Amino acid sequence: MSLEALINLFFPKVCNACKTHLSDNEVFLCTDCRHILPTTNYHQNNDPFVKNVFYGRVKIEAATALLRFEKKGTVQYLLHQLKYGKNEAVSDFFGQWLGEELRACDDYKTVDLVIPVPLHPKKLKKRGYNQVTKFGQNIAKALEIEYSEDLLTKITTSTSSQASKTRLERWQLNNETFTITHLHKLENKHILLVDDIITTGNTLEACILELNKAKNVKISIAAIAIA
Repeated sequence: MSLEALINLFFPKVCNACKTHLSDNEVFLCTDCRHILPTTNYHQNNDPFVKNVFYGRVKIEAATALLRFEKKGTVQYLLHQLKYGKNEAVSDFFGQWLGEELRACDDYKTVDLVIPVPLHPKKLKKRGYNQVTKFGQNIAKALEIEYSEDLLTKITTSTSSQASKTRLERWQLNNETFTITHLHKLENKHILLVDDIITTGNTLEACILELNKAKNVKISIAAIAIA
């Protein structure tokens, strides 16, 4: 018996959603769980659904989300595992998936750089990782472009949840949350800004407002899911 077979015998690979054993040709999710995921296909069908979230707020070139967020569904479970269960493989898996699909989309062929929505340093230290790092890295790898976490940073203290705040209060709080570290490195670039989930769009909007300080910059968006 090979070492790999021995490892699988005592530590079998299981589906990250339903926990059933994975077959040799399955990765991360079993076939059944993958097939029931609520994919959007926005980027493949030129659907402006995500882009319309930001209509009248900020200008973006293209926008997509791989999945639809459904309360108490598989997507919610996986995102919870990503953010609070130390399961960074969720980000890795969905980044590979979406990256391969974006390679075939004309809207994303001019992207120069992938940047994640940054975490505040205190939250990053507590969690140990940015939940969209591997998502963004794999998209950048698929598109054969640069990925950077150093060009946009979060500068305000994250002390409480924004869930209890009104949209205006959240927007005002976020509006000066982010800062560009090297403005000249963003000039004349088409940036793909990535995040885990789009809800109100306020955080992404705040990032875009800051990124727009760079000369002749273009911005697109990609997320794991949209609520």
